[in-house]
Amino acid sequence: MKFTKLKAPNTYFIIFSLLILVALLTWIIPAGEFNRIEKNGKTIVDGGSFHLVESNEQNIGDVLKAPIKGFVEASLIIGFVLIVGGAFSVFQKTEAVDSAIKSIAKAYSKSKVVRVLIIPIFMILFSLAGAVFGMSEEIIPFILVFVPMALILGYDSVTGVAIPFIGAGAGFAGAFLNPFTVGIAQGIADVPLFSGIEYRIFVWFVITLIAILFVVRYASKIKLNPQKSITYEIDKKKKQNLHIEGIENFAGIDNKHKIVLTAFLIGLLVIVFGVLKLEWFIEEICAVFLITGITVGILGRLSIKEISDGFVQGAKDLIGTALVIALARGILVIASEGRIIDTILFSLSQNLDQLHPIISSQGMFAVQSFINFFVPSGSGQAALTMPIMAPLGDLVGVSRQTAVLAFQFGDGFSNMIIPTSAVTMGILTLAEIPWEKWARWILPLEILFFIAALLLLVPPYFLNW
Repeated sequence: MKFTKLKAPNTYFIIFSLLILVALLTWIIPAGEFNRIEKNGKTIVDGGSFHLVESNEQNIGDVLKAPIKGFVEASLIIGFVLIVGGAFSVFQKTEAVDSAIKSIAKAYSKSKVVRVLIIPIFMILFSLAGAVFGMSEEIIPFILVFVPMALILGYDSVTGVAIPFIGAGAGFAGAFLNPFTVGIAQGIADVPLFSGIEYRIFVWFVITLIAILFVVRYASKIKLNPQKSITYEIDKKKKQNLHIEGIENFAGIDNKHKIVLTAFLIGLLVIVFGVLKLEWFIEEICAVFLITGITVGILGRLSIKEISDGFVQGAKDLIGTALVIALARGILVIASEGRIIDTILFSLSQNLDQLHPIISSQGMFAVQSFINFFVPSGSGQAALTMPIMAPLGDLVGVSRQTAVLAFQFGDGFSNMIIPTSAVTMGILTLAEIPWEKWARWILPLEILFFIAALLLLVPPYFLNW
């Protein structure tokens, strides 16, 4: 399935409007900064060092330059998207993807057990990936598999995005071993690494269950009446490019396609091992996708020209996604150069010491959620906020373990909706889902997550966690 001619004018308009809004805020909010210090090899803020600095109001020129600066700052993610798109295009040319999807669709049509369990099982797997190694950018290639699969199974593009994205996002928010959030936050807060795992696993279970029930309920509704889908008109056009005929007579995956699928799976397993054991990041993951794309092309008996053309076409199809990522990062450029992020954090944290410890922990969650709009990076937000929230927790009776949990919730849940997240906007553009449609769809789930977070922050106080 080809995602060509990406059209998301409303999304582009929304992001550019946010660029202007944040620029206006730099004229209203006083500029301020915390001093940065080195601790255990990490650059973090000195929680007691906030001071006002000379303002740097952002003007129309700064707004117009923000997209190219965002492109530079997000160059790793953009490069990752283009290379993954190219590798996946080659993978698609082998037709192994079509065979795998047809195989799943045939099993789905014949087995009630498969119909009942297919969404929960996949979402649990993605949730574990988010909880254990912080799956984020790695979700992008799966969109190219799960959207067409969802359409063939009678669902919609939203379901196809929700299975990997909401699954991994739920696991990310309720993580118990994620080195990029739990690991960094606990290290800054001087909490034993990955301690408190028993309650964190319970939290992960609750959050994942909420996500699965929400997606399954929606998917069931779309299965009964496809016209209720928020992407019904968009999906009608996509289905024209799907090879859904003859599924009932599909004989199964042939040996060539089995070899190609195995090679692609090995590539994914290498990435998982590299992230968990070797601390790989985007550069290494890109390298694996590049060699995997070439390998599956050779095993799929494609010519050199077909492989190279596949890479070029796949990258070209994702130019719209790259532009959205650059614009989203441009918002953060404006806020950073306007020197208002630290001021916002300092102001929000000032009133928490007046509240009961339970309310204070819930207030920390709300603060972290707001800050995440400006710093949609788990490790970046931990370095910015935990040096402030951890000692603040000591003053108001909130354990540092609980402060870390509040950070996780604030960082994880809002990442699935905020337009400043390059990954979120890239995924939505790739799936041709306008952000405003996605925001309306996911808002009820965000409310459920918000309520769950407030409730899950209560037991730690009574458990002396």
